Amino acid sequence: MSKKSKEKFEVIEGETIGECLDRIKAAGYFPVRRMEEPVFAERIENGKVQYVPVDRKIVFEVKLIE
Repeated sequence: MSKKSKEKFEVIEGETIGECLDRIKAAGYFPVRRMEEPVFAERIENGKVQYVPVDRKIVFEVKLIE
């Protein structure tokens, strides 16, 4: 079975970016793009709903090493 030419890898909780990059390399891919997405939490203050950033999600787009 052949691997996909493009894939996405997410930095999992408790993992450093370096460890994620090592995991990408071990799988036979190389990173081409890094994306960060904020993670929001919903808080109610004074009867109004506010969305507050609490974390971030880092995702790498990768390509297959040929």
